[in-house]
Amino acid sequence: MKNNVREKKILLIIPAYNEEESILATIKKIKEFRKESQYNFDYIVINDGSSDGTESLLKENSVNTITLTTNLGIGGAVQTGYKYAKEQDYDIAIQFDGDGQHDINSLENLLEPIFNGEANLTVGSRFIKTSTSTFQTSFMRRLGIKILSFFIKLVTHKKVYDTTSGYRAVDKNIINYFSERYPIKYPEPESIVHVLKRGYKVKEVPVNMFERIGGESSITPIKSVRYMLDVCSAILVSALMKEND
Repeated sequence: MKNNVREKKILLIIPAYNEEESILATIKKIKEFRKESQYNFDYIVINDGSSDGTESLLKENSVNTITLTTNLGIGGAVQTGYKYAKEQDYDIAIQFDGDGQHDINSLENLLEPIFNGEANLTVGSRFIKTSTSTFQTSFMRRLGIKILSFFIKLVTHKKVYDTTSGYRAVDKNIINYFSERYPIKYPEPESIVHVLKRGYKVKEVPVNMFERIGGESSITPIKSVRYMLDVCSAILVSALMKEND
């Protein structure tokens, strides 16, 4: 890794919607890691119009937060974080879930390829061979991820295994791009296609993940089939767009 690691400004973007059961525990782990870390990083929680006690907890504990007055969904919340990262001139931004699923100790795996110039975007993966993550999600979700992986390879010729992973890092080029244009409805798989079609480098790296501390996933079994059809369609549409769109 390059010697100027501490000179780079790094931001953790933490989208949170109704995460009162987990958000403070997540922030505590980040703070503990930062004390011993070689990285110069900040964090910001994007409170996506939560209707539970998330906002009150963030205020009471003086957590660095942007509160959205309405629920924009994961795409809108994360793009808000990218806009903030661009305005504050961060060199690297990392998406980090507020529900306790992402292991902060995997941060180096995401950052090293960017520091070394190997990638513009890194995707934290549970499914590549070198991953040590014991949490693999449900069979139906894994099947859906494999289908998305097939479609992404079909349109980009790049194999990505953990296509819905929200644990990702990007360099300044992608911060600038995502701040202006970021998929709203199905951001993780769509944005991979957008980045690859524009000639940027994507690398999948092993990370550890846990089960959620609290709350519920927005993708339920009832919604999963519709979700898959919609995402596959969105991937195909993204692949057909002109590179300068």
